[in-house]
Amino acid sequence: MTTSVPKLYINGHVATITLNRPEHRNRLHNEDLMQLMAHFNAVNHDPQVRVVVLTANTLPTKPVFSAGYHLGTNEQEHPDATFEKVVDALEALQAITICALNGSVYGGATDFVLACDFAIGVRGMQMKMPAAALGLHYYPSGISRYVSRLGLANAKRAFLTAQAFEDHELLAMGYVMQLVSTNDHALMVQNLTEQILKLAPLALQTLKCSLNEVARGDYNPERQRTRQLQTQSSQDFAEGKLAFSERRAPLFKGL
Repeated sequence: MTTSVPKLYINGHVATITLNRPEHRNRLHNEDLMQLMAHFNAVNHDPQVRVVVLTANTLPTKPVFSAGYHLGTNEQEHPDATFEKVVDALEALQAITICALNGSVYGGATDFVLACDFAIGVRGMQMKMPAAALGLHYYPSGISRYVSRLGLANAKRAFLTAQAFEDHELLAMGYVMQLVSTNDHALMVQNLTEQILKLAPLALQTLKCSLNEVARGDYNPERQRTRQLQTQSSQDFAEGKLAFSERRAPLFKGL
């Protein structure tokens, strides 16, 4: 396989971003972080993109989605694309995000999964957070995501033991929403993508924003009320009501 920075492919309403260092377990170099930030900016400014799928090219034996940040370099992170800023940008994408988690995941890359709206994993995968084993205190927004998504007990186990979580544990604690065979993985991601594309884009964007705010302790009822009123006066809501009364599928436009 040819190794490169992450790739971006847009097909209609779906953008796919693929990590592409399979022979090095898709470790993330500074140039990868900068390219990911560029891809996130590109899809955020493309009004046609409604779903972003984050995945990786992996080796057939012991597939690894990503081993996290490449520690074997003395280079400093670019100030506009630090690891934390890149993951925060992924969480803040307007489109609904699906992590097509087609292998094990380690280190900082575990936070990429938490920053996505959904994750579909493969059987046999594992997750491990070795920060304490490396002598590192993790960055603030990553700790916040761990606690808000997985609960304090699971976050403490991840950070304070550096033990690996097996696939069934990841499903039980909600790290992944589904756990499927490698053969079924692409189909399950496609099915979820198609389900999301049936829904009203403006409602999805505003609901995602409000849910993520609540998760990080930023509850603001006035902001959420504004979004509610915005959707109530939207063309999509009018179309949704009309389609419901006419017993047909709605044709949403994101307006």
